[in-house]
Amino acid sequence: MKTLFNHAINYVFILIIMIFVTNNSMAQITSEPPAKPKTNIEDALKYARNENSMPGKYPGKVVQVNHENCTSENKIIYQSAYDMITKGMLSLTGSDNLKDAWLKFVSPKDRIGLKVNPVAGVQLSTSVEVTQAIVKQLEEAGVQRSNIIIWDRREEQLFEAGFNHENFPGIKIIGTERPENGSMYDENGKLHSLKMIDTTWYYWADCEDKYDSATIPYMVNEGKYSYFTKIVTEMVDKIINVPILKNAGSSVTLCLKNLAYGSVTNTGRLHRQLWAETCAEVNAFPPLRDKVVLNIVDGIKGCFNGGPGANPQFFCEYKTILVGTDPVAIDRIGYDIVINKRIAEGVQKEDNARGRIFMELAQNLNLGIADIDKISLTKIEIK
Repeated sequence: MKTLFNHAINYVFILIIMIFVTNNSMAQITSEPPAKPKTNIEDALKYARNENSMPGKYPGKVVQVNHENCTSENKIIYQSAYDMITKGMLSLTGSDNLKDAWLKFVSPKDRIGLKVNPVAGVQLSTSVEVTQAIVKQLEEAGVQRSNIIIWDRREEQLFEAGFNHENFPGIKIIGTERPENGSMYDENGKLHSLKMIDTTWYYWADCEDKYDSATIPYMVNEGKYSYFTKIVTEMVDKIINVPILKNAGSSVTLCLKNLAYGSVTNTGRLHRQLWAETCAEVNAFPPLRDKVVLNIVDGIKGCFNGGPGANPQFFCEYKTILVGTDPVAIDRIGYDIVINKRIAEGVQKEDNARGRIFMELAQNLNLGIADIDKISLTKIEIK
């Protein structure tokens, strides 16, 4: 009897464990993922759109220009970059001459900001050659060099990547996070960079990190607010976005990422909790949504892994330029280029749709077209 009793106890104990495990497993299956922190995206949607608002004059249209001889001995050939941009601009606009093509987006009186990506040094940043070609074509359209700004978040990275006054004489080169006289702080211990932010424009998210004195200069502020730089709110009338073609994990860091994370402060918390949302939602605010008139992706050199930092073993030459007004559509085309390269190199086996979430969020905000079947892609080959 004692043996039977023990067996019965064991049976009941096992049954209880099975019920617990089953219920726990079902809870994991049926439970929703943790809710994302709330943001103030509704504030952005209150503002009326204008003729320049994303996705711009040519929604869903992307021109890809390939040039098999645009590099020599691991260097970009300036004239090739110039020719690739020319072909792209003429095809995008349907214009007969280059000046007319540019004047569809800018006028000689506009203050124009070129948003480059210098975060990976001279090896894997927006190239000097592509940027010089854009500057030259703007000049040919009647824009004075004094009306052109080359900018990004960190001024020191701009100079490290070759955006200096030797390569770009007469052009203002500036970052939101910038020192004065070699110091990030003034004599009162206040960040010089605080003068560069516009506290009337911000992206709020219900998450925050604390930073120490070593990291604060590069974030400008902590807390739940990410403030827009005065570069986009006050210093420019039009923005030409010039990102580089590279990966970010199994996704890409192209048009939307280059703009969003380059235009606001306090981004560390956003990288960790709201990466995709930030890429889309920051672009929905008027300082970006209504001023970015053109995107020219520097895809001559790039990477397929290890990005967005510089990891030489994953560098490659895509030998391409992407041109369009729709940042979402361009990101979608660029995404395919990078992911196909990753698959070919054995970095991943197949496309992971999670890498496209930020594009779908941007499409839902009417910033462009993410549906590949609705994108018009024109390919041009230069021999």
